[in-house]
Amino acid sequence: MPTPSNTLYLSVDQVAKRFSVSKDSIWRWKRNGDFPTPVKLGGTTTRWRLSDIEEWENQLACGFITCLGFEPYGLTMH
Repeated sequence: MPTPSNTLYLSVDQVAKRFSVSKDSIWRWKRNGDFPTPVKLGGTTTRWRLSDIEEWENQLACGFITCLGFEPYGLTMH
């Protein structure tokens, strides 16, 4: 896990661009509980930890593969 000194933070603009969606979509995902919780860095500055976003992406990918019953070539589950 990153330490506070090397944690990378993303703005809502950066997160929206990462997923090719609008900023409103990011806020909606957050409100619905479908997205990592952002952190307040003071005042009105809200950011997402890159590590939280990447973990969420990995969970989505794993859920998608499990949902489809798909097993990537060379990977087996025992």
